[in-house]
Amino acid sequence: MNAMKVAAPAPREATTPGGRSVVGTVFKARESGIVLALVVLVAFTATQNSRFLSGQSIRDILLGTAILAVLAVGQAIVMITRNIDLSVGSVLGLSAFAVGALLRDNPGLPVVVALLAGLGLGAACGLLNGVLVRFGQVPALVVTLGTLYAYRGIIYFWAGGQQINADKLPGSFLSFGHDSFLGIPWLVLIAVVVLVVAGIVLRNYRAGRELYAMGSSPQAAELAGIKVGRNTIAAFLVSGALAGVAGVLFAARFGTIDAAAGNGYELNVVAAAVVGGVAVFGGSGTVWGAGLGALLLTVIGSALAVLDINQFWQQAIVGALILLAIGADRLVAVRVQKTLSGRLETQKRDSHV
Repeated sequence: MNAMKVAAPAPREATTPGGRSVVGTVFKARESGIVLALVVLVAFTATQNSRFLSGQSIRDILLGTAILAVLAVGQAIVMITRNIDLSVGSVLGLSAFAVGALLRDNPGLPVVVALLAGLGLGAACGLLNGVLVRFGQVPALVVTLGTLYAYRGIIYFWAGGQQINADKLPGSFLSFGHDSFLGIPWLVLIAVVVLVVAGIVLRNYRAGRELYAMGSSPQAAELAGIKVGRNTIAAFLVSGALAGVAGVLFAARFGTIDAAAGNGYELNVVAAAVVGGVAVFGGSGTVWGAGLGALLLTVIGSALAVLDINQFWQQAIVGALILLAIGADRLVAVRVQKTLSGRLETQKRDSHV
């Protein structure tokens, strides 16, 4: 019998006596915990240094979060499918340098063309990642680790030790990195649009539900008629495209671009997604959580700088948060397994009565 060509429903989750999903409850609690941690961190830092809540400080935090959040959305989409994309930092750097070179040589190009160019270049890089994972039958961790270095090598070869300075870029492009619309920076608005669109698609559309089904059980998704290979390629393509957009935002904000642009971003992006509740083993999490994770990591970095604390502690704190998040994922998995086992035993007893 041929498998039905319909999307598999989202895997049934264990429920609490009140009818709520165990997994959903835990991940919502984690997102609430991030909000609480943000409030406590901001309040404490503000008491130590009132400048932390100045308009410029808040603006810098939001601009930094915008770039990281766009990357984290793409990472979350890939991780939901039980994969990972370590190449996003290099794709950001490649896109930033390419767009910078394009605008330097063609100063009359509008900003929207720069955004489209970055999106297209990033999508091409993401497509290559997806094709290698899909048809090479190689774990995404290995593939994207390789492309991380490959894309970075292209930037170093292209740059040749030189950098693109802000004075070589059009004033309209640099203004885009700092100007606002109704008091909200353009970079933040773009990040919000990305979050909203991705959140709606993942929650309300078949394409999004298929990604969750794939992450929960790739084999069951295949049997249900879901195009796992095609969706895997699409997830990496989206991640690459968003990394390309983030590269344009990076270039607009900082102006000066060299071959090291975006270096190390991949670890912060993965951390933002994991801390935000996106399960390492796929099938759970939201882009909203990833966005909150990006905000938390940015605030931590800013708070440590304001408090004049060694940057080593930022790395230590991020590492501890990742370990806590992975531990929480494991506890959820164990609890769900126990709940499902209990329900199965109850059904067996009922069937014998």
